[in-house]
Amino acid sequence: MARIKTAFACCAVLAALAGCSGDSSKSAAPASPAAAPDAKKVDTATASTIKGKVVLEGTPPENPVIKMTSDPACGNAEVRAESYLVNDGALQNVFVYIKDGLGNKYIFDTPTEPVKLDQKNCHYVPHVLGVRVTQPLEVSNSDETLHNVHGVPQVNREFNQGQPIVGMKNTVSFTSPEVMIPFKCDVHAWMSAYVGVVSHPYFAVTAREGTFELKTVPPGTYTIEAWHEKLGRQTQTVTLGEKDSKDVTFTFKVTQ
Repeated sequence: MARIKTAFACCAVLAALAGCSGDSSKSAAPASPAAAPDAKKVDTATASTIKGKVVLEGTPPENPVIKMTSDPACGNAEVRAESYLVNDGALQNVFVYIKDGLGNKYIFDTPTEPVKLDQKNCHYVPHVLGVRVTQPLEVSNSDETLHNVHGVPQVNREFNQGQPIVGMKNTVSFTSPEVMIPFKCDVHAWMSAYVGVVSHPYFAVTAREGTFELKTVPPGTYTIEAWHEKLGRQTQTVTLGEKDSKDVTFTFKVTQ
């Protein structure tokens, strides 16, 4: 009982500072263009695919060891940061998406199923993820310790939610596209995640093999952007015909 009282006391303090719960992430003015009167859904019979890989040239810096001794609930295992996850040159955790070219010609249904972001062993899981404009993002706490979910957007509204109890969940959403939104925890300084918010379904996060795939893309010419938290952004132009498939390779370089 004393532990629960302490947790609620922490929540009350955080609420006084920044709002302990509730959705305060919605901005008033979406930046994405409104659909044209004659906008239509993508014809999947003629749609195409963009797939590819993100690679890294050079030797990346060693991810630093994270010291979590300030909170015994986080465990004592040696854990490293996730900035550079490289497997035989393949770069993981790169957010790839269509940045430009769709215009306002298409209508996309927004999923109602929430994208999930967990706090487990004092880490955000996953480290990089994507969500659609207005789609729910459910942030949960799987740790028996206090976390403070702090999103720091530039376009959407900043939010700050305390989660003092294991199993606690909050849902936020964003009304404008923004790539990327940093997430942090004000209690555990090493915790970080990045959320890409887009107005369409054409985005992916590279897996261990560095690969990505964007399906059911309508014919057209597009700017594809790849974002990495330390290596910045790259763009390429891709033109798709009907029932087409194009391969794209992004190559980031490390200079030391």
